[in-house]
Amino acid sequence: MIKLHDLQFSPFIAEEEIGTAIDKIAALLNRDLADKNPLFIGVLNGAFMFVSEVLKRFNHDCEVSFVKLASYEGTETTNEIKELVGLGEEVSGRTVVILEDIVDTGNTLEVLEEILERKGCKTFSIATLFYKPEAYTKNINIDYIGIEIPNRFIVGYGLDYNGLGRNLTEVYELKSNNMTNLVLFGPPGAGKGTQAEVLKQKYDLVHISTGDVFRYNIKNETELGTLAKSYIDKGQLVPDEVTINMLNAEVDNNPNAKGFIFDGFPRTEAQADSLAKLLESKGTAVSAMVALEVDDEVLVERLLERGKTSGRPDDADEAVIRNRIKVYYDETAILKNYYQKQDKYFGVDGVGAVKEITDRLNSIIDKF
Repeated sequence: MIKLHDLQFSPFIAEEEIGTAIDKIAALLNRDLADKNPLFIGVLNGAFMFVSEVLKRFNHDCEVSFVKLASYEGTETTNEIKELVGLGEEVSGRTVVILEDIVDTGNTLEVLEEILERKGCKTFSIATLFYKPEAYTKNINIDYIGIEIPNRFIVGYGLDYNGLGRNLTEVYELKSNNMTNLVLFGPPGAGKGTQAEVLKQKYDLVHISTGDVFRYNIKNETELGTLAKSYIDKGQLVPDEVTINMLNAEVDNNPNAKGFIFDGFPRTEAQADSLAKLLESKGTAVSAMVALEVDDEVLVERLLERGKTSGRPDDADEAVIRNRIKVYYDETAILKNYYQKQDKYFGVDGVGAVKEITDRLNSIIDKF
């Protein structure tokens, strides 16, 4: 994974595959153009690497020139071609081959055709390293094609995103961020566990409970679990770095996940920053912090009732319950402000039937 400006790109075409494609094109050019002294015209800026490699493989006399055209701004084509550097060589009666880094809409080729015809060139060939058949809209024949690719935005091997990426020897594709990542909060007794299970099933998300992750790592004596236990045994807080490394391992264990529900993390702004950096490294981000909101008296009543059957002493003592609720709000207040600044905080009424609460959550999450 690489980052160029504000966007993430993931590996798409390896250098070896690109080399094989150029070998194929060069072999065909050598076969077709022997003793014809062709004029190769490279289209700048993107084709400079492709032109260089083709010329190194061409075994006959040839000449080379360049034109510079532009149609892209950022990741979108403007459909308006600008000629920035013109063609100075004589092309009338010549064997001309246009070398393109990529052909997508074909708008550039159309402009090149007009330029060449205006200069007296009746016929020419086109060789392109990459070709997007889904995007191509013209009737101009493409004679030599290296690699056909889907209609995706790519960088590397001459192709750029706002100036960056041309020097990469492999090709990367824009990583689309279509994951739904939720930070789920709720005070003790709000029904967070029940709703997490429902959301997990409905949206096909992976539920990561920090408590469960800690218990698993410690029980299985993983390297991170042993490290965490060493702090716990000393009565010390486990450093954020250890926790985020555990979460990173959980995310990596689910490479095809459609998103994650983070339960119990983050608890501080520093942890929220760490989570943001972790997800950014995966090409995604937190979609929202969703917090179930329930009146304190309702929570106390629920927990005392639960304490009659749960066997948990902290559910049977009203003073302990009220302190747990206070601690929750002290922690949540910090994160509420953190995510509100990003327009990512959503409070949801947590009182009512399970389905009613679920419907309220769905109405928010469906927007993502």
